[in-house]
Amino acid sequence: MFEIWLPLLGGLVLLVSGGELLVRGAVEVAERLGISPLVIGLTLVGFGTSMPELVTSVQAALAGSPGIAFGNIVGSNIANILLIVGVSSLLLPIAVTSSALRRDAAVMLATAAIFAGISAVLPMGRAVGAVFVAGLVAYIYLAIRQERTAAPHGAVSEKGAALEGADPALRAQRPSAGTMLAPLAIAVAGLVLVILGGGFFVDGAVGLARSFGISETVIGLTVVALGTSMPELVTSVLAALRKQSDIAFGNIVGSNIYNILGIGGTTALISPSTVPTEIVTFDNLVMVAVSLLLVLFAATGLRIARWEGGVLLAGYVGYIAMLWP
Repeated sequence: MFEIWLPLLGGLVLLVSGGELLVRGAVEVAERLGISPLVIGLTLVGFGTSMPELVTSVQAALAGSPGIAFGNIVGSNIANILLIVGVSSLLLPIAVTSSALRRDAAVMLATAAIFAGISAVLPMGRAVGAVFVAGLVAYIYLAIRQERTAAPHGAVSEKGAALEGADPALRAQRPSAGTMLAPLAIAVAGLVLVILGGGFFVDGAVGLARSFGISETVIGLTVVALGTSMPELVTSVLAALRKQSDIAFGNIVGSNIYNILGIGGTTALISPSTVPTEIVTFDNLVMVAVSLLLVLFAATGLRIARWEGGVLLAGYVGYIAMLWP
């Protein structure tokens, strides 16, 4: 078992630490190039915090394990809503801005439904991947246009704010001048660690599935999805503890949008494959249902109350109990 758990846990550590270094270095490079904080938050921070999911899904698809690749995406979205929003709102009721609900939560629900519908009738080929990635680019473009005219309040801005709240080094004001060699080296090192970690993590997950006789899809939906969602869990819980509960909501909604459009689209572009039947017939429907439930909870009083968080967390326990043999 040692040869299974070592790459699994070691890969997870490399994924999380590499993702943090990648974001930190990329943000500093962007600041020294004079790129606005808004654009940085909507692009570099958004992609950077989703890098563990991206690398893991792409490497799993390339390794011929679509169950882990798409199980990671769908399972991460389910865990983000049921587990992370549940835990965060139990710590502190989560405030929801009306703008985040109207634009971002609606986009999250729509992308979940579109992914579930398309994967039920079509393989995730390059054409579908291109449409998804184009959809993410369009969403980011519209978000930047809207948020340039007002104080940043959308989901992807809050995703960046949550990361900055968790990492004091990202909050510090850096000079715009100076050599870019050091931050560039940090970003590249982070990327290397993420890629190495993704390979180890996928190998460990496949080994775990085989040793216990569990399907790779179940491992992808549970162990892999939970592992790659660690950055979102940490940043959302810290946001709740710091009483920045509105950031916790935007962090999760933004992550779910990136997961489907960005990670699902990129995975399909690089390694086209078919979403496993188990995911199509059950987990995709769970993802759409819990996305709708989150929107309904958020729409009632523009907050996620503690009792609603308890319902979400209990739902995740039940979901894992149904999946795990």
